[in-house]
Amino acid sequence: MNKPAYVIGVDVGGTFTDVFVLDEANGTIVTAKVPSTRGDQSKGFIEGIASRVADFGDISTVVHGTTVGTNALLERKGARTGIITTEGFRDVLEMRRRDRPTTWGLKGAFTPVVERPDRVEVQERVLADGSVLQVVDEDEVRAQAKALAESGCDAVCVFFINGYANNDNERRAVEAVRSVWPNSYVTAATEILPEIREFERLSTATLNAYLQPAVASYLDRLETGLKAQGFTGDILIVQSNGGVMSIGTAKKYPVRTALSGPAAGVIAATAIAEAAGFPNIITCDMGGTSFDVSLVADGKAALAAQTAIDFGMVVRTPMIEITTIGAGGGSIACVDKSGLLQVGPESAGSDPGPVCYGLGNTRPTVTDANLVLGRINPDRPIGGKLSKLDINASREAIRSHIAEPLGLSIEDAAEAILRLANAKMAGAIRLVSIEKGHDPAQFAAMPFGGGGSLHTGALIKEVGLGSALVPRFPGVTSALGCVVADMRHDRVQTVNRVLDTIDAGQLGAGMLAAAAETEDLLATAGVAFAAVDRVFELDMLYLGQTHTVNVPLTIPADGLTREAIRDAFEAAYKAQFGRLLDGIPMRVMNYRIAVIGRRPGLDMRLFAPVDGKSAAECRTGTRRVYAGGSWHETGIYERLQLMTGARIEGPAILEQPDTTIFVDPGLAGTVDAFGNLIIRPEA
Repeated sequence: MNKPAYVIGVDVGGTFTDVFVLDEANGTIVTAKVPSTRGDQSKGFIEGIASRVADFGDISTVVHGTTVGTNALLERKGARTGIITTEGFRDVLEMRRRDRPTTWGLKGAFTPVVERPDRVEVQERVLADGSVLQVVDEDEVRAQAKALAESGCDAVCVFFINGYANNDNERRAVEAVRSVWPNSYVTAATEILPEIREFERLSTATLNAYLQPAVASYLDRLETGLKAQGFTGDILIVQSNGGVMSIGTAKKYPVRTALSGPAAGVIAATAIAEAAGFPNIITCDMGGTSFDVSLVADGKAALAAQTAIDFGMVVRTPMIEITTIGAGGGSIACVDKSGLLQVGPESAGSDPGPVCYGLGNTRPTVTDANLVLGRINPDRPIGGKLSKLDINASREAIRSHIAEPLGLSIEDAAEAILRLANAKMAGAIRLVSIEKGHDPAQFAAMPFGGGGSLHTGALIKEVGLGSALVPRFPGVTSALGCVVADMRHDRVQTVNRVLDTIDAGQLGAGMLAAAAETEDLLATAGVAFAAVDRVFELDMLYLGQTHTVNVPLTIPADGLTREAIRDAFEAAYKAQFGRLLDGIPMRVMNYRIAVIGRRPGLDMRLFAPVDGKSAAECRTGTRRVYAGGSWHETGIYERLQLMTGARIEGPAILEQPDTTIFVDPGLAGTVDAFGNLIIRPEA
């Protein structure tokens, strides 16, 4: 056997840290699922790797999907941040787009991440055409920076109103700030987003500064901890756009990690589904605290140019479109003051966790409901945190908090919890499918995360999905995504010109030059690529419109022409709106570039069952499971031992170390050539 050469993907969630280990030298894989460590996620990260790899010196690459930035934003636990801006524009962050927390509400509070005293102004002015009306006073900038640092700010963002058109003043101000700032956490807005629209640019840049101390210090601890174990390879971080970047880039641009972990899951799901022949899937990532949904059509994950992490916290950087709701295994169920059952968004997380963990929580969760209904084996909990789950404690919690207040039996109360949780999940699936013109019957659900496979059958029935594809290792799918993700860097630049006034050849040459500069970032990661692709796009609209259309573009060897741009815009516009607006001038707002370093693909046949057994041979016994208001004697199977072609009729429970799969009555599952379980309604 060859000396191991490990590529490791690690996804840190709120409850568990998932590890996927690929031995490239020997073509083997192993997985691990360990409890996440609150306070310092790097400890659980290293413990998870150590549980599967004896010598860290054998690891060539570690790829990480992190929730440090996500949690800091959602919990508003970023650094105290200062803003230095153009005189008269200190309140841009607070004014937003004059939207409201509740669309139809007449009131609502919003507190920006930077309080008004920490938003200071300096005299400077660049006009929208890029001409400098007033040169910035660098001494004034230094004075304001010193004042912010002395008041307790740990990070600072420099934002000048028209910096996208000409960043000379902003660049000089940033140099002045760095000359007096006590650390490296200085963000220039145009380095993050050199794009028109002041609120989006300021919000994105401010959140980058807000996250820098937390994310950079975490990554520093991670680097130090891995090196202490003998690791000498490369560390890559998953971005929200589904690509990866070097750890140095992640420290500089932490805002790009805002949806790092969920994005990795979508990338893995896309690769698994493509190999299995399912171009249309809806990913359903259910962890301990949330349920993340994303739609993949024709083998491509949808990218959004802008995302609101929470109300008023806008990040304008390419991200995989992911809808998140509070419906994880740890989501707490209660009866509210009006006597209605509620599930989530409050979660018990990993500590104290569900009632059955016995760590102090007394309020029932979705996991407790699954346990009481027989869908989870109390003697075989996933993740290695406990050796046994306390089903009696779960029953008592459901009885006192749900069953008695609603006048239900314990089993009916537990099933009501699941029905409500399933209804919320189904709503999220409809949001990304039906409400965007897609027929769910043409899509397969891809459940993953520790809890997703327990709810698959209910979602198939409730939404009308055609089928479900349960991957070989659902509980560590996001960690697998870290291993298969390509390296990607995106770049945007505002043009803001009417098409008829643009020198198309010069625009094309500028885009090619920008792509070459962006490609240089790939070289700094020290990673070998199978290929490097460039993607070019324009944001365009008709004169007088507000919202742009994304226009894919090809730049030919003999140069770009206005006619080619016009034809591309009309094709994109007609595809989206079904008509053109003849006689109205077209405007190019921005150009966008993506440079993608394609990493060697993972052969999904690695997941194929080896020496598999028939369904009858893998059956380990039966257990009573409550479903549809009655008890069912349900077969229990060892999922990972099933041979290709094995068929399991519901109701059935399939157990494996990283998850439990419930095949509902009326459904049946078949193992495909890649080890996936394909669940469909029985004929």
